[in-house]
Amino acid sequence: MNSRILSLPLLLALCCGAAHADNLYNEKTYRPLASDKRAHLPGDVLTVMIYESSSALTSADTQLQRNNTVGVQAAADRHAHSLAVGANNNFDGGGTVQRAGKLLAQMSVTITGTAPNGDLLVAGEQMLEINSDKQVIKVEGRVRTLDISDANTVMSFRIADAKISYLGDGDLAARQRPGLWSRLFTWAGF
Repeated sequence: MNSRILSLPLLLALCCGAAHADNLYNEKTYRPLASDKRAHLPGDVLTVMIYESSSALTSADTQLQRNNTVGVQAAADRHAHSLAVGANNNFDGGGTVQRAGKLLAQMSVTITGTAPNGDLLVAGEQMLEINSDKQVIKVEGRVRTLDISDANTVMSFRIADAKISYLGDGDLAARQRPGLWSRLFTWAGF
């Protein structure tokens, strides 16, 4: 009886055909349990800490002075005549341009590919909408794997070829733009 019980599963296995097994190991996606969890493959998510601060100051001062004087004198016994022509030209001009900007944000980007030297190509977009005002932050560039911290973050000033844009749209942004008449008078030079 025992031999019948043991031979039944063997007989069923022979009748059903050969069993097929797949390898669970995939070289491209394998990560050991003891490895770090930093992003390194296309599709992985990486957190970007955006800290951008810029300021610029341009100043110009121009001074130009020119003096020209021409004089003629003629004398005779009784009458003395003199003629003088003079020109004076002064110009003094100057100007100052000052600009400052600061952007602080934290957002996640996706690795879109790998450069031939091993750098990670990243891109991402974050949209925030509050009371019909939309704010969009877009980031793209190249990240060295050495610059990714253990917390899977990278500072924005460590992104090569970085393109960071911050755009606002809505009622608040529209109110900050000059009106049509102001733009027309500015264009006309008034």
